[in-house]
Amino acid sequence: MQDKIFVLDFGSQYTQLIARKIRELHVYCEIYPFNKFPRPDRSVKGIILSGSPSSVWDPGAPVPDLDLIMGKVPVLGICYGAQYMAFKNGGKVAPSTTREYGRAKLDSMDVSSELFSGISEGSQVWMSHGDTILSLPENYHVIGRTDDIAVAAYQVKDEKIFGIQFHPEVYHTTEGKLILKNFVDDICGCSQDWTPASFVEETLKILKSELKQDKVILGLSGGVDSSVSAVLLHRAIGTNLNCIFVDNGLLRKDEYSKVLESYQHMGLNVRGVDARAKFLDALSGIADPEEKRKIIGRCFIEIFEEEGEKLKDVKWLGQGTIYPDVIESVSVNGPSATIKSHHNVGGLPEKMNLKVVEPLKLLFKDEVRRVGSTLGIDKALLGRHPFPGPGLGIRVVGEVTAERLAILQEVDNIFINGLTDAGLYDKVWQAAAILLPVQSVGVMGDERTYESVVALRAVASTDGMTADWVHLPYEFLSRISNEIINKVKGVNRVVYDISSKPPATIEWE
Repeated sequence: MQDKIFVLDFGSQYTQLIARKIRELHVYCEIYPFNKFPRPDRSVKGIILSGSPSSVWDPGAPVPDLDLIMGKVPVLGICYGAQYMAFKNGGKVAPSTTREYGRAKLDSMDVSSELFSGISEGSQVWMSHGDTILSLPENYHVIGRTDDIAVAAYQVKDEKIFGIQFHPEVYHTTEGKLILKNFVDDICGCSQDWTPASFVEETLKILKSELKQDKVILGLSGGVDSSVSAVLLHRAIGTNLNCIFVDNGLLRKDEYSKVLESYQHMGLNVRGVDARAKFLDALSGIADPEEKRKIIGRCFIEIFEEEGEKLKDVKWLGQGTIYPDVIESVSVNGPSATIKSHHNVGGLPEKMNLKVVEPLKLLFKDEVRRVGSTLGIDKALLGRHPFPGPGLGIRVVGEVTAERLAILQEVDNIFINGLTDAGLYDKVWQAAAILLPVQSVGVMGDERTYESVVALRAVASTDGMTADWVHLPYEFLSRISNEIINKVKGVNRVVYDISSKPPATIEWE
């Protein structure tokens, strides 16, 4: 049974980063909403309580039921998590009188505490909170201070329960990874054996046990997630996997033929389906992004079910869903809201005839790539930028028409080829062109024009949970802008998106 750590999410912007840091230590970790986590079994070796934008005094503050975990497994409360444990047990928490945001130094530590084993005196930490702990419950004691904060860290006497008011998961806490390692390794006793190879081995066992001799239909997109899912499923059930690549009319220029060709040498049973008319007809007159996602998802499912009937006895739908898809699709009744519907295919209908199997649903994008490398998948395919399940349907902002799609495909083709030719493609995590429902005045030759605006977007990220815009060279942007305007009829203005995630998302819809 795989050792694991639970992270309970109270809405912190850093929650996903906690999980990533734990996984980098080769310890498996799962995130759950604070109010929707399963009862820990023997495999759960410890629990981390995240920070939160809330105060413990707020009327709607997250109030977890910690009776399931306190005294049963080691617990580490971070920021709000630390404040809540102290507050709930009789400590005093109040708004900070001194600004507690940014860098600080742990000038006083209890070096006998397992949590701070090997941590340097004066180690830099990162604070980010509006409340502070003024006094602790009777059986708690201070194990760390800064110049401004009397209770920077504490431990419950004779128990493996800790609280820290700083964030060990962020880069600015210089020895944060060692603090987390001390917790998961020395305090929780986790085996640090969760690797891409161990994931493949365990996942294949699960798939073989769950699917047995059942047939699976998998929608391939040509991207990393669906390709790695396909290879995993193929290794588990062999020829019982049937891959379908659907031309929904929302693909990049010439992508349908290129993708089919790329799969020829992978030993997968792949069949192409031309469904362009079906998708465009269903999207006619629809501008709302969530409605578009759900329509696209419904059309995919209908096609997969139709193809499944042709194949006979297909019981499962395989998907390349990854962890950010799952996290961003879950509403936690307060600390976090649903960012978008389950967006691997744009929103699954409530009723369908196929059961769903998602081999990668607990992996971040970079972990998927490492698993793909372990499986021997070609580096060129693993290096492809992420591409949304709904495709260009959510990059044509507003109504999707054949004419608007054709414009965007040409723009996108120029942008992506330009990045490749300039040696910039591998320096970007994801690049996109977006056709806006806006027209602007321009001048071409001696004539006034009134044509469409396109936005170019390029971001750097590791997992899609957070992202920063890439500082592409001005000369490159100038050249691409000129090429788009000169070659793509219907576009007379190009803008570059310099928004980061958060607060923006990577996609516009």
